[in-house]
Formats: sequence, structure tokens, C-alpha cells
Amino acid sequence: MRHRVLFLIVAFLAPAIAGTAVADDRAATTVAVIGTGDMGDSLGPRLAGLGFRVVYGSRDPGSEHVAQLVAATGAKASAATSREAAAAADIVILAVPWPAMETVARNLGNLDGKIVIDISMPFAQGDDGYPEHLLPTSSAQMIQQWNPGARVVKTFATMGSQIIDDPGEAGGIVSIPVASDDKAAKEAVARIIADLQLDPVDFGPLRMARQIENLQLIYMIPLVQNRPENWEFYFRRSTHYGCYWADGYMSDVASPPFDAETLAAFPDDRAQPPACE
Repeated sequence: MRHRVLFLIVAFLAPAIAGTAVADDRAATTVAVIGTGDMGDSLGPRLAGLGFRVVYGSRDPGSEHVAQLVAATGAKASAATSREAAAAADIVILAVPWPAMETVARNLGNLDGKIVIDISMPFAQGDDGYPEHLLPTSSAQMIQQWNPGARVVKTFATMGSQIIDDPGEAGGIVSIPVASDDKAAKEAVARIIADLQLDPVDFGPLRMARQIENLQLIYMIPLVQNRPENWEFYFRRSTHYGCYWADGYMSDVASPPFDAETLAAFPDDRAQPPACE
């Protein structure tokens, strides 16, 4: 409970503590949201609410749908082609479904040095009706391969857009996995996640994006089969398993963590877990 309260304090008060420097930084940062579907039209307005300039990338930036989204996002929002939006941005969010993602991600121009956030779900319905992963690795790894100078981060991929719209919908703080080979990029994205009233969790290097995408497929099982019932699951932060180290249960696993030097400094790292009983 103490851990959760401390995280809430960090998530809600950090912007105020940082002062005008944070606001100025956001005002000078442009986020391109490539894709104006279910996730894109949730992330864009929320990010604009945090002070970022938002530009939507669309195949048809002059469409009525995009115009309505721009208007709903705010006065500083705009729309352009996907390539134009990416060129203007510091952070690029790829909210594009597969298989269209390959065409989009290969044709965004020079992304060197930009943070590129992949939220896509590379799946198709298999012959047996269950979802199948389309790639031998992951969407994020493929995007990194196509854009080697980009700083690719996999996140925002294990919950529905309703949690972006209203973080309280889940009845508690939702933990959001983040994977990347770029520690600084993970930390920058984690700051945004925390400011959206969500809980960033370091899932490690970009190769772990495959595991995040596999979790996405669990959501899709009832949807692709058109079942009458659906389900949702959310990651929740816990201190319980850390106590396994104290009682020797995990004595056959290396300690300290293998990646202790590369774990990103996320906002929650300042909270200390309770003592084990």
C-alpha cells in the first residue's frame, strides 16, 4: 500500500515539482501520432493535455475524421501525411495495424535520433480461429531494423484505449511494460506514461517486445472468435515476490539482477517496498 501511495505522489506531483522547465520542455516537443484509429485518437488528446504539440500522420490528413480529431485535440494540434508528421516530430508514435505497418514504417524518412514508440499488434487469425503472431521476432525489432538510427520503444500495448482515455477505468493503477535497447529513451517514455497516471515498468531490452506482443494476443482471443464474453487483465505492481529472495526460494537465480546497471530510472524507483515478514 505504501508503495502505491508513493507512486501516486510521484505521478501526480512530479510535474508541479519540476515547474515551468517541464512545461517549456513539453511545449517545445512535437509528438507525431501516426494512425488515427482507436489508440491514436486516445493518445493524441491526452498528450496534448500534457502540453505536447501533437501532429497526426494520416493517409488522408484532410478527411473529416482527422479534422474532427485535430479540433478535439486542441489549438496546437495539426495533421499531415505520415512522412511529414514524422519529419516534424521529436517523438513518433506508430499506432498503425499490421500488415500496413511495414509500408508505413519503411517510408517515414530519416528517423535518426527520434524516439519511436511502437504500440502495434502484429497478428492474424489462424485457421483454428485463434490469433497468431505474424513475425519471427517482433514488430518493434522489425521497425528498429528498418530504421537503425531510431530509438525504438515498445509500450502502450497491453491495455485497451479506454485506459488511456480514463486511467481509473481499471479500478487501480495499471502497470505498462516498456522495452527498448535505449535506456534514455525508456526513461523519457516512462516519464510520459507516469504523467498519464499509469505505471511504467522496465521490461528490459527490445527483444522483450516479442513477449509484450504475445500478451497482446491474449486480449484478442475472444475478440477474433466473436465470443459473447470478453475479458481484460492488467499488470499490477507487487512487492510480494521480492520476498522470495529473503527466504532463499530463488537461491538458484543470479543476484543482483543481471541488468542492474541498465535498468531505467523510472519514477517508481524511489519507492521502497515494505519489509518481508
